[in-house]
Amino acid sequence: MLLVYTHKISPRVKYVFKHICTRVLGVKVNFTTKIEDFIAHDSLKMSYTKQSLGKEFFVKSHDILFEQGLSDLEINVQTWENTKCFFYNGEKSAIPFDIFAASFYMLSRYEEYLPQRNDEYGRFVATESLGYKNDFLHQPVVDIWAYKFKAALQEQFPDFKFPKKEYQVKPIIDVPAPYNYKLKGVMRTLGGTIKDLSRFRFKSLYVRYATLFGFIHDPYDTFKYIINKQKQTSFKFLVFFFIGAYSTFDKGININKRKYVSLIKHLSDYCNVGLKASYFSVKNVAILKREKLQMEEVINTSLTTSRFSFSKLSMPESYRNLVQLEINEDYTMGFINHLGFRAGSCTPFLFYDLDYEVQTPLKICPFQLMDFALLKHTSLLDKKKALGSLINEIKRVNGMFVPIFHNYTFSKADRWKGFKDVFNLILASVNE
Repeated sequence: MLLVYTHKISPRVKYVFKHICTRVLGVKVNFTTKIEDFIAHDSLKMSYTKQSLGKEFFVKSHDILFEQGLSDLEINVQTWENTKCFFYNGEKSAIPFDIFAASFYMLSRYEEYLPQRNDEYGRFVATESLGYKNDFLHQPVVDIWAYKFKAALQEQFPDFKFPKKEYQVKPIIDVPAPYNYKLKGVMRTLGGTIKDLSRFRFKSLYVRYATLFGFIHDPYDTFKYIINKQKQTSFKFLVFFFIGAYSTFDKGININKRKYVSLIKHLSDYCNVGLKASYFSVKNVAILKREKLQMEEVINTSLTTSRFSFSKLSMPESYRNLVQLEINEDYTMGFINHLGFRAGSCTPFLFYDLDYEVQTPLKICPFQLMDFALLKHTSLLDKKKALGSLINEIKRVNGMFVPIFHNYTFSKADRWKGFKDVFNLILASVNE
């Protein structure tokens, strides 16, 4: 156990030390404000305060972990060996940056509470992030800092054995609509037909009716492939089904259709199933509750996992609503058009509510890749190269790789050519 001496045991201090020490490094941590208890402790120990007590392992603290609410922080990002960091704390500290304060800033999503420019869907975009602006979005900096902290501790306490952590993959299959043409109803089929005719898309019209009459397979129906891949893989896929109402943004299938319910039940026999919450549920807890209850009726068990449609989050309301409805895990934290680490970490972390200054039970599982982000790489070789770099970054810190693919990504459409190869590379990366 690591004992931390500090002048004040604040909720922020407890939150970030437990993430870095326990979740990333696998070491239990405890806190004291009593010097005599600190001196008596005969194992791993450090002081985290403004001035060192003597010659102990000391990290000079930044004020952010002892404050409440938001303040106007000056963030000066600097190069630190093979990475970047901020909150420089001088040469007297055992490590030159306050990694705990910097990690709290990243994990709490402090910057997302501040005024910012959002995209047309109201989403926080990668180009507005500290990581993008300072060229460290491609690195899991929180985990990298944690391992630098571990190396410094190991030097001071060479006999202490740190537990080993292993690289993991948690593939996500997002299902906004299980079929492109089937189960859409008469009015939507008629609307699609008129649109195809008005735009002279005769091939699309042929495919639509050939599918509806059962002559060819629906292009979005790739579930046999997904199940076969799951059977060949030792770790579980997580499939998010959309079951909300039809709207301007969400155009899924009505959950009252028995064939759709059967499909969800069938997939749940092989994979884990979660709720893809609708666009309008992001800020509306009543809609979110209704969708949660509908999904629980389908899967016949409590719903534990969710992710919001369009990867849209409204901080902190979206997460507060999940906490209120006792949903345990969320997979919305990431950027759709950029590979990388929105919260600076590839280790799941708990949501810290900055308004209420409290750690919640909601586990945030950040994703690092969405299939759309790979479309900017035109060749399959470039896609594989970008993927390889990302996997290497995660493997260096034994993190969890969470890639998001859609059911239609595995279709025969030209746009998604080669994506099955990309998916296979991700699955194989565990055994490399």
